[in-house]
Amino acid sequence: MSILELLDYTGVAVFAATGALSASRKQLDIIGFLFLAAATGIGGGTFRDVILGATPVFWVVNPTYLIVCVSVALIVFVLAHRIESRYRLLLWLDAMGVSAYCVMGAAKGFAATGSPTVAITTGVLTASFGGIIRDLLAGEPSVLLRPEIYVTAALIGAAGFTAATVAGAPLWLASAIGIAAAFIVRGGALKFGWRFPVYKARPGRHPDDVM
Repeated sequence: MSILELLDYTGVAVFAATGALSASRKQLDIIGFLFLAAATGIGGGTFRDVILGATPVFWVVNPTYLIVCVSVALIVFVLAHRIESRYRLLLWLDAMGVSAYCVMGAAKGFAATGSPTVAITTGVLTASFGGIIRDLLAGEPSVLLRPEIYVTAALIGAAGFTAATVAGAPLWLASAIGIAAAFIVRGGALKFGWRFPVYKARPGRHPDDVM
């Protein structure tokens, strides 16, 4: 198995686990677990492939990805009640998924177009979209709306991988740089609450002052 295949399976499995954990928090039945795990696991990659015009999308070409989602959902269905803090585990698994998938998305974008800009963009979208789908379907507060850094971690990871690739680094080294950069940023945000300054609201001007 190549490095990119390993990252792809890892990203799908980890994101599927976060989807199944969301189902456990909502006390859904096994069908709910399967649906959320699959939607989360393959959602980001599907979005990436559609944008790049890589159709049929990856899980249609290789249904093993669906089997991975189903297997993870069944494992979480059996074991989730043993986990003390499922939401905290969800966040850390999500950080792992973001780290793997931002590199995978960037690699596919770069291979398809040769453009560093496209590579970074597809890396960010691939890493973020699965979590967005999960939170939307589960009715959870979106990870994008959490105060600590999220999308920036995917951006830094994808940019690190792309920069290393353009500089001629071997695939394993470029992947390691991207994954480490993304996980350090997202992990630091979870551990230490790293965040950007937020918008400070100011009172609007009276319409008569604008005219």
